[in-house]
Amino acid sequence: MPDVRQTISDFYRVAQEKDFSRDFQFRVLNINPGLGSNQEITEDDLVYAKGGTIPARTINNADVTYMGLAFKVPGAASYPGEYTLDFHCDNASKIRQIFENWSFDIFDDSTSSGNYFVPRATSVVDLLQLDSQLNAVAHYQLVGAYPTSVGDISYSIEGSGATTSFTVNLAYHFWRRLNPAR
Repeated sequence: MPDVRQTISDFYRVAQEKDFSRDFQFRVLNINPGLGSNQEITEDDLVYAKGGTIPARTINNADVTYMGLAFKVPGAASYPGEYTLDFHCDNASKIRQIFENWSFDIFDDSTSSGNYFVPRATSVVDLLQLDSQLNAVAHYQLVGAYPTSVGDISYSIEGSGATTSFTVNLAYHFWRRLNPAR
C-alpha cells in the first residue's frame, strides 16, 4: 500500500468539502482616488468592471556569501507595481471619463502641470474574492493607487453589436489583506 493517500476517492472527498474557486467569484468593491481628488467612482460604475486578478507579492532574496557558498536570506517584499482592470463601457463612457479626468489631474499636458504628490494612503482599490454564495472570503486593498494608462475603445462600422470595453492600468505601492466583512 502506498505511503501517500491521494486517490481518486480522496480527491472527491476533499473537493466536496472545500469546493473550488470559480473565475467569476471576484468583485472590484471600491476605487477611491483619495484625498485631494475630485473624481468619484460609485458602486454603479464598478458594476462595469469585468474582472481582475488577486495581485502578486514576492519576498526578495539577498545572497550572503561565506566561503564561496551563497546562502539565501529573505529580504524585503516587492510588488508588481502595476495592476490591470478591464471594464465594459457604459453608453456614455462615464467610467472611462472618470479615469481620463483622474489621469489629467495627475498631469495635464495643456498646462504642463499636475498633482505630482506621492499617491496618498487614501488612494485605494479594494478587491474581493468570493465564495459560491457571493460572500467575501478575502479582501485585498491596493494602497497608493493611481492610473498609469487608460486604454483605447475599438469601434467598427461593420461590428456585430458586441459591447465595447477598455483597460485601465493602475500603479500602487503595496497591497494588504484585510478581514472580509461578513
